[in-house]
Amino acid sequence: MTCLAYEDEGDKNGEVLVLIHGHPFNRSMWRPQIDHFRRAGWRVVAPDLRGYGESPATPGTTRLETFAADVAGLLDDLGIGRFVLGGLSMGGQIAMECHRQFPHRIRAMLLADTFAAADTDEGKAARRTMAERLLREGMADYAREVLPKMLAPRTIEAQPALARQVRDMMAGTSPEGAAAALRGRAERRDYTDLLPGIAVPTLVVVGEEDEFTPVSDARIIAQRVPDATLEVIARTAHMPNLERPEAFNAALRRFLEALPADARRI
Repeated sequence: MTCLAYEDEGDKNGEVLVLIHGHPFNRSMWRPQIDHFRRAGWRVVAPDLRGYGESPATPGTTRLETFAADVAGLLDDLGIGRFVLGGLSMGGQIAMECHRQFPHRIRAMLLADTFAAADTDEGKAARRTMAERLLREGMADYAREVLPKMLAPRTIEAQPALARQVRDMMAGTSPEGAAAALRGRAERRDYTDLLPGIAVPTLVVVGEEDEFTPVSDARIIAQRVPDATLEVIARTAHMPNLERPEAFNAALRRFLEALPADARRI
């Protein structure tokens, strides 16, 4: 386990919502959700994953199992036993790994813009190649290239400040941390067969125009997780929580407010 930088905001006696960011982001991507749900009475914890944001990087390979163990260790340190767990993209895959490792601690799940299957051989090779490129060239060119897929083109045009924020967040990520995570994701297990065993309320959210993890991937998760709820956020791509935070927050709030009493007790 490594020491993670994190946000811990809201009522320390409130119900706990843990949010895990994607690649190549950091905890600041959750700011609209942190602000909204702490005002709604939740205690919101959002870490910088190992190698991202202000958390130290570990060269080599960082597997999803390691990320999940880091999250569990942080919550142990904070004295948090059970919680609602959410993740976007790679964060969603880490959330699935958390459920595999310690399902008894998770009261409900948010899986946003993510997919459960393992990479193909071609996908594994592409991640490893990208890892080497990031170590060689840094993050700036990569950030510019992927921005039009992270955010919908209309968002980039209409919200230039947000586009700069997302680009700068990606460009500021440690190449070593990003490369280690890419190598680890190339080796990840296939979570598809684990989905039917998720026995807690689950919300699946996806941007309508997401090219990285399209609506079809979200439907697979929603169909396989028992009684999951699917929300498609119109006019957004891979980061609907930033592109249309009001719509994203409304979907998540409806889900949280509908949790049965025993699932909401801390």
